[in-house]
Amino acid sequence: MMRVVIADDEEKVCQLICNLVDWAAIEMEVVGIGHNGIEAFELVKKLQPDLLITDIRMPGYDGLELIRLVKEEMADIDIIIISGYRHFEYAQKAIRYGVGDYLLKPIKKEELIATLNDIKEKYKFRKEQLSTEERLKLRLKSDIEKIRSNLFAEILFRSNKTSELLSQIDRKKKGINLQEINDKYYYHFKKGCFQTGIVKIDLEIKDENKESREFLEDKTAQIITKHLKEKCFDMEISINDSAVCFILNYDSTDSKSIRKTIRMLFDELMVQKSALGNIDFTLGVGFETDDISQIHASYKSAKDAIVQRLFLGTNRIIEQVKIEKDHWDHNYLLSDLNKKISSAIEILDKEKVVGAIIQLKETVKTEPNMNGYDIIKVAQESCNIYLMLLRNYHFIDQSTENIYEKFCARIHFCGSIEDIFSLLIHYVQQSLDHILEEKKQADTRPIRIAKQYIKENYMKPISLEEVSDYVGFNASYFSTVFKKETGINFLEYLSEVRMNQAKELLKSTKLNVSEICEKVGYNDVKHFTKYFKKIVGIKPNEYRKLYS
Repeated sequence: MMRVVIADDEEKVCQLICNLVDWAAIEMEVVGIGHNGIEAFELVKKLQPDLLITDIRMPGYDGLELIRLVKEEMADIDIIIISGYRHFEYAQKAIRYGVGDYLLKPIKKEELIATLNDIKEKYKFRKEQLSTEERLKLRLKSDIEKIRSNLFAEILFRSNKTSELLSQIDRKKKGINLQEINDKYYYHFKKGCFQTGIVKIDLEIKDENKESREFLEDKTAQIITKHLKEKCFDMEISINDSAVCFILNYDSTDSKSIRKTIRMLFDELMVQKSALGNIDFTLGVGFETDDISQIHASYKSAKDAIVQRLFLGTNRIIEQVKIEKDHWDHNYLLSDLNKKISSAIEILDKEKVVGAIIQLKETVKTEPNMNGYDIIKVAQESCNIYLMLLRNYHFIDQSTENIYEKFCARIHFCGSIEDIFSLLIHYVQQSLDHILEEKKQADTRPIRIAKQYIKENYMKPISLEEVSDYVGFNASYFSTVFKKETGINFLEYLSEVRMNQAKELLKSTKLNVSEICEKVGYNDVKHFTKYFKKIVGIKPNEYRKLYS
């Protein structure tokens, strides 16, 4: 039996959680209740529970600090957070600490029990407390889920596979046999309506990380299942690139009810947004069909709807959109961008390059007859043009070579034109900063070598010509670059090195001035003494008396 500690600064919330659940029936026992973070942490240390249910904000240790401390004390403990706080960074941190799930206030009985059962199943599997029969059931369930998801992926995501797959099933060419699909792929389809939908999750670029995305994907899938499962003959969910895709099969008389339920589940997603912030949901709904062979076409219309959020905005339902690709010629925009940034890249003018991309973004916003696919294509081709120009001017290296792949991988997480072009500008600025730093390092490297050479040979009669030849520059160019980088000319730097060494020898040795003069590269003692006084302010012997 799992042992549970509940922590919330509101006593009524603790009582509600206790009373909502028949704990014994789900093989759990509430062993402690805390009303602040310090009290809850002491209970965890004392009682060593298997599950902690805690508010995300409490006096003493707040929820996040409590979670961190509890995880340090008991790494394997399961945690559910209760949240009514509108900042996703709190949930993100909790996710990184290993929180199993979160529940929004007010807490709903069905959601709480479903979450507890899910955690119990994972706990028993982890602790190897499952019976042989339970293990076989889980393994069978996993195998069936894989087979079902394979059909889902083939039909929805690979249009060229759809007709091939369905024709294999429809051998007699007398219409698709649903029972054959059910038998082969473990579905429970019935004659009626089929419909697809996609919930797209968009996080701010600075917030986007794998743990947060996966957490939200799972939560979204739970909400879809909760609202629609009981109303359908069958349904399936697949997650791909922060998009939670679903297919529904239901009685044709329930079309209006399904439509209403889809709106209700989206309302619940908006509740999640209001509690978490920094997150956007868009629900794209494909057309309804009574022909299973049209599922891919329905999915495409849902996908087209999702792409149009770039123009229409997020946090809304977009239905039955059909986009004809490649209807618009955007080459003139790209040609204009090429002209504007070519000369800027040649001289590595970051401001002009970014300015040209911003101008392109503003033009795209007002361009007539564009769609979401056009936006993505323009942005991707703009990235290609930028990289092509880098190659032309020999600025590209391994660190910038894969920018296009990175950009294309993340562009699908952007929910607006602003986000897409902000991401492009981010990669452009990052690469230009790297190139400028590399160029600076390349320009200053000969000067660093020259300074090292001077420090190793200051005692010899070295000249500007000798050092410039050593680093591979002509004397005139070397003299200019050296002064630009150091602030003083070659002779001044050489004299500074010699004087510093002379001061060290005067302080740390008993050599006379004549011997020191020779050791630091001077042949004339009078000249050395005169120059030393000019630089230091006193004669060498006086300096020795003061500092030796």
